[in-house]
Amino acid sequence: MKLTANVGTADRILRIILGLALIGLTLSGQIGLWGWIGLVPLVTAFMKFCPAYAILGMKTCKDC
Repeated sequence: MKLTANVGTADRILRIILGLALIGLTLSGQIGLWGWIGLVPLVTAFMKFCPAYAILGMKTCKDC
C-alpha cells in the first residue's frame, strides 16, 4: 500500500511545533507522560501523511 501525501506545508509546520512543544513540556516535567503523544504529529509531519485525513478524505496540500 502506497501512502499518498495529504499534509501540506503549513499543516506540517504546525504539527512540528505542536509535537515539539508537547515533548518539551513533558521532558521539563510541566505535563505528565501523556505529552509523549507529541510524537504523533511529528511522525505525520515528517511522513507527509495523516491516517485520519485519509479516512476523512481530507488534504491540506495543493500538489497532492
